[in-house]
Amino acid sequence: MTIQGLKVLLADVQPATAPDQTGAQIKFFATMVIFVVILWVLMIAPQRKKAKELESTLKSLKAGDKIVTSSGIVGVVLSIKDKTVSIRSAETKLEVLKTSVAEVTDRSGETSESKS
Repeated sequence: MTIQGLKVLLADVQPATAPDQTGAQIKFFATMVIFVVILWVLMIAPQRKKAKELESTLKSLKAGDKIVTSSGIVGVVLSIKDKTVSIRSAETKLEVLKTSVAEVTDRSGETSESKS
């Protein structure tokens, strides 16, 4: 075959595949958009909701609350500063970052109200 013959064969092949590629690209992008939306609904949105709840919990933290830190230390809040919390765990007084508080297990106000 000559170069002219190859040019004719290649010219015939290219126009036939162009419309199929456009449709495939649209399907690919639509699939990606659907995937991103599902990812958002299943993973990112609940994580943001949990972060907002933890932030509001940290803002309402007060002395006497029982907490658990992210490292597993259980203690009672003694005082609160800008970025740190002083806690008492067993016979030890610790100062930890507010961001290390994983959860509040018992509020000081709730326990006194429920016991009376």
